[in-house]
Amino acid sequence: MRVTAATDKAPDRQGSDRLAALLAHFEREGFARHEPKLLQPASVFLDRSGEDFRGHLYLTADASGAELCLRPEYTIPVCLDYLASAQAGAAASFAYGGSIFRAPLHGETGGGEFLQAGIESFGREDREAADAEILGAALDAAAAAGARGLAVRIGDAGLVGAFLDGLDLPPVWRRRVETGHARGQSVADIFTPPPRNGVEQAGVLAALTKVDPADARRLVEDLLSIAGITAVGGRSAAEIAERFLDQATLAEGAGVSSEKRALAEAFFAIEGAPDIASAALRKLAEDAKLNLTAALDSFDTRASFIAARGLNLDDMIFSASFARHLDYYSGFVFEARHAAAREPVIGGGRYDRLLRTLGATSDIPAVGAAIWIDRLDSAARAGVAA
Repeated sequence: MRVTAATDKAPDRQGSDRLAALLAHFEREGFARHEPKLLQPASVFLDRSGEDFRGHLYLTADASGAELCLRPEYTIPVCLDYLASAQAGAAASFAYGGSIFRAPLHGETGGGEFLQAGIESFGREDREAADAEILGAALDAAAAAGARGLAVRIGDAGLVGAFLDGLDLPPVWRRRVETGHARGQSVADIFTPPPRNGVEQAGVLAALTKVDPADARRLVEDLLSIAGITAVGGRSAAEIAERFLDQATLAEGAGVSSEKRALAEAFFAIEGAPDIASAALRKLAEDAKLNLTAALDSFDTRASFIAARGLNLDDMIFSASFARHLDYYSGFVFEARHAAAREPVIGGGRYDRLLRTLGATSDIPAVGAAIWIDRLDSAARAGVAA
């Protein structure tokens, strides 16, 4: 959508008052106010979310033809400004608040402008303590704005990664599990082989799984060379061969034994209060002879820091299958909502690898949280009604 299309409704006065209250709370907590520019390079969002996200953007272009958009979220713009500052690489904490813009897709209702507040913490090596601080500060701010008693759900992308390391799946299956987990798919759906495209192709794919991978790769490259095919859609013959092998591995379920599938089902089914979940995860790791000690020690350390902030761990639910639908999260993730609500009031997590993709020379520890003001209003009203 072009930026010339008007948004349906500006944020109301009550929302603006709540935003001001949240920002004042964050300032008292030591987060410096920072407000990125409204216009952002569109490519930075499309590169991470894909061209399908284009429909959500309000787009325009500058005099050079570079494509720009009204900011659709805050995390990436705050990251870019941090990396361009003298503080890049050092510990720094920021609060933000204002309008974000996401165009409703065909068939959706509502305006395209939303109020959002949040906090981001960069450069802290004491990751577990920083995670607890962000979660606690976000919940405290929401409570101060009237949204109390939110149900908190947490997950851990780093723990999932450590588990998949131990499971030792073929790379294509590893990617499929990670993608499926991020999208909230069930284990059964993730491990269901994709449909084959025709009998002839199915025969080729089945044959490829019965030979050594290196030989299979050379065979596909030779066949492409004989046919005079050097590139298709920008892919080289080697890349096309790799794609064939990936399809063969998925179609035949190669590399995923029934034992590995059962272990994945058991892992992703673990859910409960953090201390109960930790005990279940340690038993699963011990029984399966998986080394999850470092990841689980970090899990327990974070839980201790959360409890030290006065938050009740028994009121939180950890779920191994829980993920936020953004692929840049690398560790602790969380959402908080009123029990009857479909959408979270607060969402956030750790994204240590994101800043390298935005231009940093190495990974930088980073964790943040966003609060949706319109949902905060609904949660506050629900809390009063309850």
